[in-house]
Amino acid sequence: MIDEYTDLIRIAKREHNKKRNYLVVNRLQGKHIPVQPDQALEMFAQLAERLEKRFDGEKTLVIGFAETATAIGTAVAIKLGAYYIQTTREEIAGAQYLYFSEEHSHATQQRLVRQDLDHIMPKIDDVVFVEDEVTTGNTIRNLVQTLDQVYPRHAKYTVASILNGMDSEAQNIYQRIGIDLCYLVKTEHRDYEKALQKQLSRGRYRNMMLTSNPFKKEDLAYSRCDTKKDTSGNGSKTAVTVKEWSVEGCVNARRLVFANSYQKACDDLWHKIDKRLHQELKGRILVLGTEEFMYPALYAADQIAKSGAYVRFHATTRSPIEVYQEADYPLHERYELPSLYETDRRTFLYDIGKYDLALILTDASCLQRRGVDALVQAAAFYNDKIYVVRWC
Repeated sequence: MIDEYTDLIRIAKREHNKKRNYLVVNRLQGKHIPVQPDQALEMFAQLAERLEKRFDGEKTLVIGFAETATAIGTAVAIKLGAYYIQTTREEIAGAQYLYFSEEHSHATQQRLVRQDLDHIMPKIDDVVFVEDEVTTGNTIRNLVQTLDQVYPRHAKYTVASILNGMDSEAQNIYQRIGIDLCYLVKTEHRDYEKALQKQLSRGRYRNMMLTSNPFKKEDLAYSRCDTKKDTSGNGSKTAVTVKEWSVEGCVNARRLVFANSYQKACDDLWHKIDKRLHQELKGRILVLGTEEFMYPALYAADQIAKSGAYVRFHATTRSPIEVYQEADYPLHERYELPSLYETDRRTFLYDIGKYDLALILTDASCLQRRGVDALVQAAAFYNDKIYVVRWC
């Protein structure tokens, strides 16, 4: 059980964000900092266990917040046997949306697929909003107001989060409007700005937005070797093996799913990966998810670890965070990349590290080659074997 938040969180500096200068980084969440996958899943399970008795026998809809809480929301929904949908900033073919705002974020607009809510809201008893952290509570209040305008409230609302930094006034507002709170760790934000002042030495920044594709133009689905420059400065080159393929059967959690069916689809994805790579999933393995696509990659990482491999998991993110060299600062090296989902959009990855195999899992469209190639190139700074699996 997590009792001391000082062991769980680190404070980082947002890039050019006047609304909130700092970012609370959860070291076990599996987003910004590489994490041992079972530790992330255990933390998510602890949150789910606090909810189980509340909703025994009731029909529940879990809403996970993109992008950082999508894996948490999925894990909670699976544990509760609930329906699940995640908020999204992506375009979904044929979808209509309910919009709401996330005021402190770098990307303020959030949305849910309207058709799916029209179908499920009249049928459920409880709505559980899952976040990594709740601070002011304004984002979820904005969503509740939107939902109340469209659907007469008959369901109970609960906010479940790993961290809760709400002050007493914010909590009293929630109590007055009938929203319950459930969380693992209470945080205090008043000293976080001071925590950033001792960071003096800038970390390493790698901008991959303008870098040309280092690989040949032919389809990466075919195995081949490329070369990368040696970053140690001795002028040598190292062979990099890149393989890419697609796996059918994708279930999109940006649309309404029954969580147990989604888990089954993720398990099927893992078995297809294992069938193809079983002999290679040994030693040190890095598994990377992409933006809102976190849980299937985290689940696969956990399955690889159960075989005895050393595995770390994290994901690309929209969050632009400053990096520093100080050991007590959470992030030290930043890669700025074109998104796999929209190439004119910046996305980021932090502290990749060196492994025997880097496995990138994504549900991004195959049309976004620039984003895939840039992410592969970023991984190739330290890794000589990189596989890309697209769930389609």
